[in-house]
Amino acid sequence: MRKPMHSITELHINKLLFLLLVLFTVSLGYLMKELLDTDKLVYTFLLERVSVDQFDEMMSRKKSMNWLGLVITPALLFVKISIMSAVLWTGCFFFDKRISYKSLFNIAVKAEFIFLLVIIVKIIWFYFFFTEYSFEDIQYFYPLSVLNIVGYERLEPWYIYPLQVLNLFEFIYWMLLIYLLAKELNIKPDKVFNIVAGSYGVGLLIWVIAVMFFTINFS
Repeated sequence: MRKPMHSITELHINKLLFLLLVLFTVSLGYLMKELLDTDKLVYTFLLERVSVDQFDEMMSRKKSMNWLGLVITPALLFVKISIMSAVLWTGCFFFDKRISYKSLFNIAVKAEFIFLLVIIVKIIWFYFFFTEYSFEDIQYFYPLSVLNIVGYERLEPWYIYPLQVLNLFEFIYWMLLIYLLAKELNIKPDKVFNIVAGSYGVGLLIWVIAVMFFTINFS
């Protein structure tokens, strides 16, 4: 049985958008690694915390597994976007809104592009402005977040991630989800807020609490 043409086109668009997202993410990650010399920072960070033998062993493993980065990045993005699409689909189901999973995947991929700006801002900030930095500075820096206002130095470890999540890019991500979903459902954006808040919002809250719990137990 022949598939509908619009379904095939939607699938192709989703694949193309996802490939572009992966390409930009990998490229920006490589650019940040080269411009900010993050490998050197990681080496310095590890040497201060492990023995020389442990360090040599870790570096040997890293060299033999460099290729994994090209596999892990698209895999993690695919898992994240798939989960996001499933969460939104669940929200739409409970609010009695009919929409295909492919359409939700398309929405999730488009919204994910906003987080590329985080990498770009981070590169610009450390390359041009804050040029004396450590591994922790790069690790904990999240542009336009509450964490950047209060600083991470005196915080307990389990407070860091929640304060990173409270940022302008996360807010824009919410707005994009609401706008794109409202456009797909052909309803007003204010009617979609409850769907996003009741699905993604609740899921994000659970995830943040889980990260805090594991940080407390393993720190």
